[in-house]
Amino acid sequence: MSDVFAAMPDWEKRFRAPRVGLPDWAQDAPERSLYVSNATGTYELYAWDRRSDTRRQVTDRPNGTTDGTLSPDGEWIWWFSDTDGDEFGVWMRQPFAGGDDEPGAPGLAPSYPAGLALGRDGTVVVGRSLDDEGTSIHVVRPGQPAELVYRHPESAGVGDLSEDGTLLAVEHTEHGDAMHSSLRVMTLDGTTVAELDDTAGGERELGLECLGFAPVAGDTRLLVAHQRRGRWEPMVWDVTTGRETELAIDLPGDVAAEWYPDGSALLVEHTHQGRSELWRYAFADGALTRIPTDPGTISAATARPDGTVEFLWSSAALPPAVRSSTGATVLEVPGFTAPPSVPAHDVWVEGPGGRIHAFVQQPHGDGPFPTVFDIHGGPTWHDSDAFAAAPAAWVDHGFAVVRVNYRGSTGYGREWTDALKHRVGLIELEDIAAVREWAVASGLADPAKLVLAGGSWGGYLTLLGLGTQPQAWAAGLAAVPVADYLASYEDEMEALKALDRTLFGGSPQEVPDRYAASSPLTYVEQVRAPVFISAGTNDPRCPIRQIDNYVERLASLGKVHEVYRYDAGHGSLVVEERIKQLRLELAFADRVLGLGVAG
Repeated sequence: MSDVFAAMPDWEKRFRAPRVGLPDWAQDAPERSLYVSNATGTYELYAWDRRSDTRRQVTDRPNGTTDGTLSPDGEWIWWFSDTDGDEFGVWMRQPFAGGDDEPGAPGLAPSYPAGLALGRDGTVVVGRSLDDEGTSIHVVRPGQPAELVYRHPESAGVGDLSEDGTLLAVEHTEHGDAMHSSLRVMTLDGTTVAELDDTAGGERELGLECLGFAPVAGDTRLLVAHQRRGRWEPMVWDVTTGRETELAIDLPGDVAAEWYPDGSALLVEHTHQGRSELWRYAFADGALTRIPTDPGTISAATARPDGTVEFLWSSAALPPAVRSSTGATVLEVPGFTAPPSVPAHDVWVEGPGGRIHAFVQQPHGDGPFPTVFDIHGGPTWHDSDAFAAAPAAWVDHGFAVVRVNYRGSTGYGREWTDALKHRVGLIELEDIAAVREWAVASGLADPAKLVLAGGSWGGYLTLLGLGTQPQAWAAGLAAVPVADYLASYEDEMEALKALDRTLFGGSPQEVPDRYAASSPLTYVEQVRAPVFISAGTNDPRCPIRQIDNYVERLASLGKVHEVYRYDAGHGSLVVEERIKQLRLELAFADRVLGLGVAG
């Protein structure tokens, strides 16, 4: 071990430790896999031939690459090529064995991606999203120009191709509710075969999700996720007969699933209260069998042709590992293992909209501690008992870390997720305030040393919280935030405009008061705590102009603030950049709170 490495603090080692994602595999060549790794210091795609156990780096770009997939025969690796993280680009492909990249869908101009499906005969279905044009879906057959088969102003996406390549499933929001999709199945000339719409034309807040066609040629069953009983759970929809078969999977919380490769069973991922587990559901007898996993979070899982299951597991205390249901570790990369952190424990707090679940990690010793409220993004996402380098770094520096699954978070039922509509941001902050009061009253948190922090939607809530709860926070750390909602709407990618119209009940022209009430810029004069803002200059989700508007207003009011801009999009895939940003945040919080612990 080098002297430099030995002297490196644990928090930096956690970022630099080599990681791998769950390997994807080619349907007809399961020995060929594709995975994401940060082995070079930047997250890139890697090809892995399991038979010879040879690996090679597929992509090599300054700002990294994570979006990729394999063709069914395993001959081609498809990856999405954007510019410096702006998410606007084209699909490229490269031979699995190596070679030059080439355009995967010649003739299609750059766009935001809206799904991709690859057929066995070389047919490709490409979903595209463009500002002011909505979504289009194109079929590209070998040697032929792309054919337009779908277009609509609202958001949509490619779901899946049937096993024989004759049917295409599309998720769409033509009814105008971007949070609750409907499904359409069509032939590759665009002719509609079947429709499934649980929203009743937008009248009900019930969504559907395409989980994939049965992996058997000629089988017209589509695995679908629905919300009919107030949570996500799977059913099978035969798109030819119209028969819907809801499955008897009696587990609390959300349930997702995917097909076993022979179509005889489902691999079920069950998520409940921020932790997850795996089950096998057999169609023959309806038997539900637990697949042993340790308590924690399953970030991804897949069933292999031999019947084994591979999954990416971690907990707040232990770093990610790619494991098999056989008990073996599937894939590792050379290097060191990330140092462990402290476990997370659960807290339940009564809030204005019901019981709020939060995870807490804290240093050894007795409180009260300086405390970071690390607010997750999304908003339709959730914090879980999973390994994360940033919270672990704060604990190393003597901070307690509280992560709140506020209303709007997933995994606690549809009503909890949908509750944030129309009082966007303000609902979430009510829940964060309730947990903050618990943290102080319980003796965990020092009320004079509370830091509100988060990225993306969490960064937005940070800025909004500093303005609407100015007495509560000693400092704010906002990464890639929404700061000026009106300007953000004008500049953001089209799919997010559709989501905003759903959240607010209309566009800024239609409901301007709602946008103003939820915009951090509205409350900037009330901000008292020093604030650190980091932003990617190429970010299409939280664009830089609206952040600049907020920063200029902070400066004109003489508010204490620091800003760090970097050349990437909605976050960075470069390890050193992530370390730099967290080091800046640690130093800022240290100066503001006067702790003398940063390093």
